[in-house]
Amino acid sequence: MKKKWHISRRKMLKGIGAGIALPYLEAMSLPGTPVYEKASAPVRAAFLFMPNGVHPDKWTPEKFGSDFELSPLLQPLQDVRQELLILGELMNRNSTVEDADGHYARTANILTCMPIQKTIGDNINSGGISVDQIMANHLGHQTLFPSLEYGLDRIKTGVDTNVGYTRLYASSIAWKTPTQPLSKEIDPRLAFDRLFKNYVPGRKVKEDHWKKSILDLVMDDARNLKSNLGRSDQDKLEEYLESIRSVEKRIVNQENKEKFEANITEDIKKELTRVGQRIDEYVEMYGGVDVTEKTHLMLDIMALAMWSDASRVSTFMFGNSVSNRNFSFLDGVSGNHHSISHHMNDQEKMEQYARINYWHVEQYAYLVKKLQSIREGDRTLLDNSMIMFASGLRDGNRHSPYNLPVLLAGKGGGKLKTGQNIQFAKNTPLANLYLTMLKNMDVSLDRFGDSTGTLSEISY
Repeated sequence: MKKKWHISRRKMLKGIGAGIALPYLEAMSLPGTPVYEKASAPVRAAFLFMPNGVHPDKWTPEKFGSDFELSPLLQPLQDVRQELLILGELMNRNSTVEDADGHYARTANILTCMPIQKTIGDNINSGGISVDQIMANHLGHQTLFPSLEYGLDRIKTGVDTNVGYTRLYASSIAWKTPTQPLSKEIDPRLAFDRLFKNYVPGRKVKEDHWKKSILDLVMDDARNLKSNLGRSDQDKLEEYLESIRSVEKRIVNQENKEKFEANITEDIKKELTRVGQRIDEYVEMYGGVDVTEKTHLMLDIMALAMWSDASRVSTFMFGNSVSNRNFSFLDGVSGNHHSISHHMNDQEKMEQYARINYWHVEQYAYLVKKLQSIREGDRTLLDNSMIMFASGLRDGNRHSPYNLPVLLAGKGGGKLKTGQNIQFAKNTPLANLYLTMLKNMDVSLDRFGDSTGTLSEISY
């Protein structure tokens, strides 16, 4: 039976596409920001999420403080050891509420630190706004993209009948409101073109001129349409409306765009050309099993966004919760991530689990090293950043939310004491880390989620 929110593709194109030049939307979705002095470069923040936990015995270094050796799983970070914080005994308390599933209730709220609403429908609720979006709300007026959301997996839909949760909770960690997750971009070409299409030599697109009356008409039509759509389509439409609002801001603030263009240095142009060429080569082999190159491309785009100040806040999901990505492209691995994470203490599976974890840390190290290689005055881009890596589980086999694997790289503009392996008091709220990061970005909050204070051990 056809539901009221079902609409034909023809009607969708007629209702939206006829009133707006879609190619222009991509071209207009270009970064813009005031030029800043390198000596006072802004602080950036990125949150990288890995599903399914870690090998519990190979994560935490044996010694604490500044005199420590990296554990087996953290070896890829050896070259940036002094830029790293290894944060032990943090937990997301509200992921352990009664009847909470081991994955969904520990993924959707990893950046909100609030209990999610259990549901099999589209009445999803993460309990609060995610920390990245609080940062974006504070800084968004300074960049044309308040935040960027990237990942590798498509949004999941349907219901996980084993636990009685909608799979929508598996796909998002960024929440604009408690009931509105932000969709993530998973295609490197689309992510790159959205930001930099006009700034790569040979790719520049001629800009058209918008009439505000046409824009208003599209907005009215889109809002009318939204009331008749299902939840998933409403989220997509809302993202579309946000992109139109961003374009509208640029129409009335050409000066902001011109200032951004002045920030596109020759070094940035060279990197844009290099990444653009790699994307073209990658597209030819798109759909391959090994996702390493795709991951590197997405992380390169994140780094470019930070470097050019296109956006100062971003998230990246290596996989959706309960990810079944097949990691057989790694030597010694012969299965999918989620199944292997339920290792049942089988040594062969635990070794495969560790190899998958190691690959994820390698990708994190790739981004951290890239940021360290970019100079900003007498600092590096990494010095002016806070790059978090975490999973919502400690051990995937037990779905343990205690002593989460959490890393933080970068000095946050000189405010973080890096080069430490710290063991906090047991069950220290993960929200305390977020409150610390918020204060480092000059966001004045007394409390976030279930926080009880900041982490003084890592702050100057």
